[in-house]
Amino acid sequence: MKFEKWNIGAPAEQDVALLRSAGYPYLLSTVLAARGVTTAEAAADFLDQERSLTLSPMLMKDMDKAVARIQRAIADGETVAVFGDYDVDGITSTVLLLDYLKSCGVPCLRHIPRRIEDGYGLSKDAIASLRDQGATLMITVDCGITGNEEVAFAASLGMDVVITDHHECEDVLPQAVAVVDPHRSDCPYPFKHLAGVGVALKLVLALGGESREDALFARYCALAAIGTIADVMRMEGENRTIVRCGLEALPHTDFVGIHALLKEAGLLGKPITSIQIGFVLSPRINAAGRMGAADLAADLLETADPARAEELARALCDLNRERQAVEQAICADAMAQIDQLRSEERSALVLSSEAWHQGVVGIVASRLSERYACPSFMIHLKDGTGKGSCRSYGGFNLFAALESCADLLDGFGGHELAAGFTIPEENIAAFRARMNRYVRSASGGELPVSSLDVDAAIVMPGAVTLSEVEQLDHLEPYGAGNPRPVFALLGATVDTLQSVGQGKHLKLRLSKGTSRFDAIFFSVTEAECGVSAGTRVDVAFYLQANTFRGSTTLQLQLVDIRPSLTPSHHESEALDLLRRLMDGAPLTPQESARLRLSRDQFAAFWMVLDRQLRQGKMETDLLPYLRRLSAAAGMGDGFLRAALALAVFQERGLLSLRLQEDRLSLCLNHIQGKVDLDACPYLVRLRSAAG
Repeated sequence: MKFEKWNIGAPAEQDVALLRSAGYPYLLSTVLAARGVTTAEAAADFLDQERSLTLSPMLMKDMDKAVARIQRAIADGETVAVFGDYDVDGITSTVLLLDYLKSCGVPCLRHIPRRIEDGYGLSKDAIASLRDQGATLMITVDCGITGNEEVAFAASLGMDVVITDHHECEDVLPQAVAVVDPHRSDCPYPFKHLAGVGVALKLVLALGGESREDALFARYCALAAIGTIADVMRMEGENRTIVRCGLEALPHTDFVGIHALLKEAGLLGKPITSIQIGFVLSPRINAAGRMGAADLAADLLETADPARAEELARALCDLNRERQAVEQAICADAMAQIDQLRSEERSALVLSSEAWHQGVVGIVASRLSERYACPSFMIHLKDGTGKGSCRSYGGFNLFAALESCADLLDGFGGHELAAGFTIPEENIAAFRARMNRYVRSASGGELPVSSLDVDAAIVMPGAVTLSEVEQLDHLEPYGAGNPRPVFALLGATVDTLQSVGQGKHLKLRLSKGTSRFDAIFFSVTEAECGVSAGTRVDVAFYLQANTFRGSTTLQLQLVDIRPSLTPSHHESEALDLLRRLMDGAPLTPQESARLRLSRDQFAAFWMVLDRQLRQGKMETDLLPYLRRLSAAAGMGDGFLRAALALAVFQERGLLSLRLQEDRLSLCLNHIQGKVDLDACPYLVRLRSAAG
């Protein structure tokens, strides 16, 4: 199991039925009902999306000042510098704004920091360089909201600054000509979740005026969609409109670099969804910034030369492969460090090394947060200073947590789910201790467990068809707040399984009743999966259409698999029979014969329990444990006998047993002397029933 806990939604049958009666397919109705959309009117509102941005950009605080200053620069022929960021959001923001300014005939300069050498955000050296090159106005995109000192420095050089950003604001804003950020406490703009590229898009729409809004949105929505998806913004409101329209525009965009990257990534001519953007396109653009070559990605998106675009796209994909190898090595090293941490240091993972690549630690932090179900802080050390990247888990507010440790840090920035910071090496131990206390306090003292949110369990396997799966596309685009639907099939049987992809992946054939399903489990081997043919399992999965050699079929893309927590008909009968015995209900001689255990069989079960529990308490799922216990004791199909043995041992005081929501807690009791199993009232009743 990848996840310790599955949170399976249970949409009301009447809600699903109501949506189906309104014409919505079974799977789509199930997901909508699971997410609280329970009427036909609400479903129509959710699925029928805006085709344009209806909120005026002039609603943003300081947008009027930003427009006035930039228009003056355009009119006077000033040299304008665009200062961006090295992630996908920052790169797309930079390219978007530069493209518009150049179309207005503006002499432009571009600056994207190098992640390793320059770090995040504004820098005085870069500002001085831009001023030396003739810039009289600098516009920031996806950065600058905490650059108070740097903005003051620019002013001292005679350079005006317009800030556009979407990160959290501090109490004192930079003294710029304009500060455009929907997170400003005094900003009345109603939608607060735009990406940096979304704010840059709004600026361009404001500069173009109402008469050009539709044309400018059509040109730039593809760029804005890529940046919005990559920055994991909430997929609602204007973001949903940007991404939906951007995905539709992507195959026809005027940006030849996007076409070249789609071709190099094997996506040209194929339907593009938010999934392909998030997992195929964005990592390639992001790799440039992570490996210290963000200008390479910006050059690709800016170029109008198809041959140059193909050359840059190949270089970008090569960088991405290099990034993947570095990431795997860092991840293995970090996991080795985690194994050495004390239990009180595992609520928040604070790890550091001089050997790690600074540009890759952020993505490793994401993987660790998911794997260990807690916030992760990865720190690259150099010359006594640590540069850290952190990622949240379970909605934990990273920005607030970093604020609580501000006295230990040289600086920090970001938002609730992802942030960066710098820290003196000597403060790391204190930071680790304080952050772990903070996380435990925020979670009520309970250690988090890795959990998977499942929209619903499939109750009608026969209704899961290819056409039903295709109807789920109406839920697109997926993202934060509107995740790709995850379903569960409970009590399925593994018919076959085989390794594919040179042993890296696992292909399975599953059945439930008369329904059969093909499934793929990426990056999981047969040994890691821990199941075999004939095993009864629960599976959590995405549903997808899989095209191979011209044929399209339904496929389950597994997210997790576990021994089934749903009893089979045989197991349900066995547990009911045991309950009747324990409650003193009358049993037939045939039923008592099914329950009878010999002294040798009791001894076999006890030997297994003694071996398993000698080291202390065990917590596990009831049904899978009974299956394993019977097999370990050599009973074959001894599910009922294993359950009876546990009941007898508990009643005789040999072990303590607690059952809570199908989770079983077991530990041995230390008892002096012999225990008479035959005196157990359950066994007395069995002998009586047998005559």
